[in-house]
Amino acid sequence: MKKIERTKLEQLLQIIPDHPMIRMAHFADSGEEMTEVLADFCQQKGYEYQINCTELGFYEKISEKYRENENVKTIKFTLERPRYMIQGKLYDFVFVTAEIEDDMLEDFVKRCHPIIKNAGNILIFLPKKSHTERYEWMRLLEEHYYVASSTIDDMLEHYDVLISKKMHGWGG
Repeated sequence: MKKIERTKLEQLLQIIPDHPMIRMAHFADSGEEMTEVLADFCQQKGYEYQINCTELGFYEKISEKYRENENVKTIKFTLERPRYMIQGKLYDFVFVTAEIEDDMLEDFVKRCHPIIKNAGNILIFLPKKSHTERYEWMRLLEEHYYVASSTIDDMLEHYDVLISKKMHGWGG
């Protein structure tokens, strides 16, 4: 993951309401700075943050870093697993910074649906100006019961952020 601007990411986190018991999941293969900002945010608010590490080296690096943090849980995670649900937990926000292969996109969107709370959000960080990739994600999200998809494309230097809401009571 390319360098991400800490202050801009903190601005983005303002979309998260100040409610108790918020849960966030993050699919990541790199990007320590992103995990630091999210972990600090969750620590301050008392939220739960689960990092699903899709690369072994990244998992080894950050699992040690967050070993003592009770708000952060790191998991060695393979995207090929048939279900993404772990211990029946549902998440209000799912962040995706891991690279998802083209042939895995649809399965990924389908497998994320059951772990997101009704009206929860998925935030996908895409390379800046990658319109083809953005529209493919949007198509798949729409086909699999996500609504209100929009893109923030002027906030971060290297990324556009695609945000979509899980439609409550539909599909999945």
